[in-house]
Amino acid sequence: MWPYYPELLATPVPRYTSFPTAAEFTPAVNAGDLDVALHQARGDISLYVHIPFCEKICWYCGCNTSAVNRRDRLENYLDSLHHEISLTGVRLDNSTRVRRVAFGGGSPNAIEPTDFVRLADALTLHFPLEDPVWSIEIDPRKLTPRWSAVISMVGVSHASLGVQTFAPHLQKAIGRVQPDADIVAATDLLRGAGVTSLNYDLMYGLPGQTLADLDASLARSVELGADRIALFGYAHVPHIVPRQKRIDATNLPDQTARFTMAEFGYDFLTAAGYVPVGFDHFALPGDPLAQATVAGKLHRNFQGFTDDPAPTLIGLGSSAISSFSDVLVQNEKNAGRYRMLLSQNRLTGALGVSRSGDDQRRGKIITALLCQGKAMVPRDLLNEVASTLQLFLHRGLALISGGELEIAPGGLPYARTIAALFDPYRQDSVRRFSSAV
Repeated sequence: MWPYYPELLATPVPRYTSFPTAAEFTPAVNAGDLDVALHQARGDISLYVHIPFCEKICWYCGCNTSAVNRRDRLENYLDSLHHEISLTGVRLDNSTRVRRVAFGGGSPNAIEPTDFVRLADALTLHFPLEDPVWSIEIDPRKLTPRWSAVISMVGVSHASLGVQTFAPHLQKAIGRVQPDADIVAATDLLRGAGVTSLNYDLMYGLPGQTLADLDASLARSVELGADRIALFGYAHVPHIVPRQKRIDATNLPDQTARFTMAEFGYDFLTAAGYVPVGFDHFALPGDPLAQATVAGKLHRNFQGFTDDPAPTLIGLGSSAISSFSDVLVQNEKNAGRYRMLLSQNRLTGALGVSRSGDDQRRGKIITALLCQGKAMVPRDLLNEVASTLQLFLHRGLALISGGELEIAPGGLPYARTIAALFDPYRQDSVRRFSSAV
């Protein structure tokens, strides 16, 4: 069992899909820095393509997305995205090779299948693709039969379904009603189209959710054969995500209940044969994510845990973030301004942060703690965090030997909190993050 120390989980912490986090982005890093970084990029590269549209907007969602209610607005966005693809691709050195292409959102299947094919063709034309792994996020409510041939033709092998919960009363409480039959149909379609790694996104900590509800959703996910399961804790931050005001906050599980749900999910899925990836992701032993975890080759980027080792990630689309060794740059979030900048043949980088040498070494420690559960920590940084780290060492949640900090099995749910000790920005940040569990 996981030992429960609520005082150590009281402070919200980042998910650390980057370091520094997006909370530190400023206009001081912009399109000029993105231009330089693109020209200097070498070796393997991954692409992320952002589609900021959904058929319907779920109340819990904090993503940069809006409803598909005007075809002309969607077409204008896609025209701009095609233009960005051409402007970006031409800046890359001939030595670069794209090994991964991920479509996220929003809901990429909010666009028409023919639009998806055109985007895939544009990426093939303007980027040096090297037999890449293609992945896509899917809303099961909008996955029509026409997508089957398109997914198969492009060669998409990885997909992620936004399931969240199978319980109808919880779906209604978070504004995402999708019958079991929709999820089954989407699963069958994706499998038939050649998807070999299928992820289900699930959530705990939902309003009115019980352990029985979570148990049923986990059991159904296992029954349907999900290769990966991401079990996220719902983050209720209506002051940041106004649409969450529609959710009944008085019915949310408290911190103790959330901790119990996280532990229950971990025990359930590991007992079902899934390999734990961190404390809230799981993969079947034959899945590449599980294999990377076991081999100590797990990585982390803006898509979360990944077996992708590429040092460079290029984000395409409004609000997409590009990650280079020494700089992080986020595209303009506002879709209208994003289109305007591209109409002027300009890159749209609007915010970001330069990664100093100290940032890079701290980032490696944070990533190693989250991905491998241990990290070599220089003496100066150990001394810097010594007093706070003792709170975890004293309780047996972590241990130090020969300069290596290791998270103990019982310390798994405290991994992000322990990693955050090495984040100097967080100490003074007024930004709010998600609950530690």
